[in-house]
Amino acid sequence: MTDETDTQKGRPVLREAALFGSCPRCGARTLFDGWVKFADRCSSCGLDFGKFNVGDGPAAFLTLGVGTVVVALAMWLQLSFEPPWWLHVILWVPLTIIGVLAGLRATKAWLLVAEYQRRAEEHRHDGSDLS
Repeated sequence: MTDETDTQKGRPVLREAALFGSCPRCGARTLFDGWVKFADRCSSCGLDFGKFNVGDGPAAFLTLGVGTVVVALAMWLQLSFEPPWWLHVILWVPLTIIGVLAGLRATKAWLLVAEYQRRAEEHRHDGSDLS
C-alpha cells in the first residue's frame, strides 16, 4: 500500500484524508468532532479513532516549523528596516498563533491516517499478558 494512491479500494490517499479530515478506512469526512478534536469513532464505518495516539507531535512540529519561519522573517525585518519592538509583537505573535492553529488540523489528520496505514496503534493493557 502506498501513501499516494489507494483510491481503487475506496480509501482516501494520505493527502486527501489530511486535508479533508477523512476516515482512513472508508473516506467519509468524519475524523473530527470540532476544529482539532478527533471524533470517538467514524459514524460511517465505525472505526475507533481512540486506538490511535498522535500525542503532541503535530503541535510541537508545527511550533518548531512556524517558529523557524517567523524568526527568520523577524530577523530580516529588523535588519532591513529596524522597526520599533511593538511592531514585532503586533506582527509575529498573531502570525505564529494563526500558523500553528491553521496547520494543526491537517497535521493531526495526516499523522492518524499514517498510523492507520502502517497498522500502528496504542497498546492497551488488559492484564492477560502477565506471567
